[in-house]
Amino acid sequence: MRIAYFDCSTGIAGDMTLAALIDAGVDADAVKAGIASLKLPGVELVTKNVMRGGFRATHVQVKHPEQHAHRHLSDIRKLIEEAEGLTDIQRDIAVRIFESIGQAEAKVHGTTIEKIHFHEVGAIDSIVDIVGAAIALDLIDVDRLVCSPIPTGRGQVKIDHGVCSIPTPATAELLKGIPLVDLPVDAELTTPTGAAIISTLCEEFGSLPTMRIDRIGYGAGTRELSGRANILRVLVGETVEDEESEVVVLLESNLDDVSPEVIGYTKRALLKAGALDVWSTPIQMKKDRPGVILSVLCEPAHVRKLEAIVFQETETFGVRRSRIERSVRNRREYTVQTGYGLVKGKLGWRAGEAAVFTPEYEDCAKLATQHKVPLRDVYRAAEASFAFSVDEDDEHDHDCGHDHDCEHDHDVDMEDDVHTHDHAHDHSHDHGHSHDHSHDHSHDHSHDHGHDHDHADDDDEE
Repeated sequence: MRIAYFDCSTGIAGDMTLAALIDAGVDADAVKAGIASLKLPGVELVTKNVMRGGFRATHVQVKHPEQHAHRHLSDIRKLIEEAEGLTDIQRDIAVRIFESIGQAEAKVHGTTIEKIHFHEVGAIDSIVDIVGAAIALDLIDVDRLVCSPIPTGRGQVKIDHGVCSIPTPATAELLKGIPLVDLPVDAELTTPTGAAIISTLCEEFGSLPTMRIDRIGYGAGTRELSGRANILRVLVGETVEDEESEVVVLLESNLDDVSPEVIGYTKRALLKAGALDVWSTPIQMKKDRPGVILSVLCEPAHVRKLEAIVFQETETFGVRRSRIERSVRNRREYTVQTGYGLVKGKLGWRAGEAAVFTPEYEDCAKLATQHKVPLRDVYRAAEASFAFSVDEDDEHDHDCGHDHDCEHDHDVDMEDDVHTHDHAHDHSHDHGHSHDHSHDHSHDHSHDHGHDHDHADDDDEE
């Protein structure tokens, strides 16, 4: 998989994003042509090499006439939709970013997205930064965007609504659910534009993934920072795949005032939304209150979606995240024929080990009900059918556990049951129901999320 990793060591802004992508190899002329199709009078995008903290980087500047217009979202949508030099993908990316900003502004000002006046972000330079970044993100041609935790900076900044603490209200709203880090710099390091780009487009936040880097881009911020380079770094390359190991994320929340019915409903909703596994563990919380740990194992790309379900359904005050490496069996779907009917299951294998087959409960339960036999009899029939098929393959020196494409069936009379096995399946590795959780319930619940965890007694997350 091809990814771009945003290393936001000194925050992120729209101009830094665009500059870093151009520095990573995106054609600056193609970006300028797309921006020109917006037909904004007198606008020019200028790129140049600069030094920040002793390091070379690309800086972009938007030159334009003085303006006083405050645009609505509808005005910006129209501007983008009528730009003939943009592709549909580029239009979609740009509009989604502006909609994210509009939703954040509407929330903090207590109004609707269509009534919001875009002030700073509706200015020409911000429009150019966002549309330029949308063009560049399309042209960089990656499958996924990953981002480091975000420093926002400290202090206060003056905006159209007056003096505000950093992060400003809209920026803070955009960064909800995204890991932040405290960088002791009295400046606005992450702008609403930068926050909107990553919150809209990044699927994963954390440390640098295992990858082979083939391109690196450096985008310079406008401000010089004392003792550090004000640079956004973008690393582009291919992830390194190991078929027998993977990185997953463990989400956990301590719950002490949620009914069992709600927990059960939440678990089913999480599994339906793509969780690899969900479970709950009884615990004793502070002051000996009985509670449970709700644990969710998921792929990194699904973290934010699944966290949203936990927050919505349980009203917890926090969800802990842990990145975990786990060893897994290669796996694919596999079907056996029993005297009761077809049974689907998972076929799993590791290098140098015999393959294992796990029948799916739903198929076995359906056949047990249909034939009025014990469930265990259907399980045993499925396992016996698989064992017989493996023995038959062994006679042909044919290992069904590995990656090959067989379209033949073996039909054998065995106690009046016909046992066949089907190799013609998709070899995608479905980890949806693995019970090798690789989790440890002896967690230290004193994780530091950057704020005081001495909650009131009615808080869910300890």
